[in-house]
Amino acid sequence: MKYFLYTFFLVSLHINAQNTTTLPEGSNSPSATLADISWMQGNWSGEAFGGKTEEFWGAPSGGSMLFSFKLISDGKVSFYELGHIRELDETLVYELKHFHGDLKGWEEKDEVQQFKLVKVDGNRVYFEGFTFEKVSGNEINIYAQIGNEDGSSEEVTFNFKK
Repeated sequence: MKYFLYTFFLVSLHINAQNTTTLPEGSNSPSATLADISWMQGNWSGEAFGGKTEEFWGAPSGGSMLFSFKLISDGKVSFYELGHIRELDETLVYELKHFHGDLKGWEEKDEVQQFKLVKVDGNRVYFEGFTFEKVSGNEINIYAQIGNEDGSSEEVTFNFKK
């Protein structure tokens, strides 16, 4: 289970799926600001992997939007994510860390998972391996390209509602 959960959020950047993409080699992220993604703020909930999910996105402040994610399975927290999307060098970067239910970190102390901005396109924001989509004022989808234990990758859709 631990290995599955860890590999679940390791992004495979070699495969392009229907809703996720990568930054072409040698390309730079486009200009963007937090105003482009401010629609993500709020308290969101959904279901995934046989459990309940909760995700919170704070309002843009201090050059970032803070988020937290929690997966609850069998009445217990399976894991958390904590991170942000921040403005850096006139673009956006998506960064996160994982934690077990007891708040022991998965990554090394100074290690952060980082995903570059690919593009902002209407109601969608594309980072390498992740896409955030505004469906309505009360619904969002997050598409994540994930690695499996066998080395293959697949795109998973998380649907959240306020």
